[in-house]
Amino acid sequence: MQRDLEKRYAIRRLLAEGMAHTDVAKELSCNVSFVQKTKKRYPNPPRQRRPTHLQLHEREEIALGLSRGESRRSIARRLKRNASTISREVKAQTEQGLGYRAWRGEERAEDRCRRPRDGKLDSSPALVEAVVAGLQKRWSPEQIAKRLRREHPDEPAMHVSHETIYKSLFVQGRGSLRKELTVHLRSKRTERRPLGKKNAQGRIVGKVLISERPPEVNDRAVPGHWEGDLIIGRNQASCIGTLVERRTRFVMLLHLPHGKTAEHVREQMTKKVLQLPAELRRTLTVDQGKEFAQHARFTCDTNMSVYFCDPHSPWQRGSNENTNGLLRQYFPKGEDLSLFDEAHLDAVAQEMNGRPRQTLDWATPSEALDELLR
Repeated sequence: MQRDLEKRYAIRRLLAEGMAHTDVAKELSCNVSFVQKTKKRYPNPPRQRRPTHLQLHEREEIALGLSRGESRRSIARRLKRNASTISREVKAQTEQGLGYRAWRGEERAEDRCRRPRDGKLDSSPALVEAVVAGLQKRWSPEQIAKRLRREHPDEPAMHVSHETIYKSLFVQGRGSLRKELTVHLRSKRTERRPLGKKNAQGRIVGKVLISERPPEVNDRAVPGHWEGDLIIGRNQASCIGTLVERRTRFVMLLHLPHGKTAEHVREQMTKKVLQLPAELRRTLTVDQGKEFAQHARFTCDTNMSVYFCDPHSPWQRGSNENTNGLLRQYFPKGEDLSLFDEAHLDAVAQEMNGRPRQTLDWATPSEALDELLR
């Protein structure tokens, strides 16, 4: 049963990467019908859970330890987990007469794993109609939200918060309301400005938003599309630039000894990117930080189009955000990043690119990149 569960996970992962049913069956040495049944039962690819949650290999270790007669505390010490975590897991997944079932625990964890839900405005045309009517009357989102609760006190489906309305208006690609409706707002703003926070982003001239990025970037089928960001050091006084290729997760680190000025960041990015062959220089997606203000000159120097994420939307650079989290193992928060020279950054990048990744079917980013270049 555990082998079947592992095979199902592999099937879902390969199908999500676009592999055909017959190719998946051949790759995993199973029947095509088994692949089809797995897709029907699990239409979505497996989602990665937090490291704090028990994983499949840990559940298998628990089952193995219990079969050997080990105590729950000794199992917890070996897995570096709290004893109460192991105790709760064993109690929850033990079936009468059969003992602890690792595969059952993994299936239940998968079922409980949070998945993106449709927004309230995405699933209720009547609510969208009421909100649009309010905006066209030049009501504020707060007035619309309060009025709907007053007119429909016993209909939760017609209740919506003013923040949801703002998000639907301002965040492209995540809203159900047309952006043109912002002209009915008193401020005429096209971006949300939270109260109590000063807008320190500044204005980036000529930026192209992620909504205009080519569709081929999203499915990761074509290499050469990158995501960029900065890791900030102690007291915001030092930083390291990060570039991640979306398909292979190949990472390059930028040495920024002179801080995060737009000119310095542009120079170092250009220097690094020009080391790549032309077919791996297609697009770059970044956030709306002022350090990327010289994007137009970067495009002229490298022939890479630059796209900007929506405000406060780090999930639109998911590969980069994940990689930055992994890099904190080498550059902990609160550390002075100016102490690391370019040779050290290259060594860290080489080690990162040599680590097997689950998203690459346990190949390394370097191997994946070499295969593409061949």
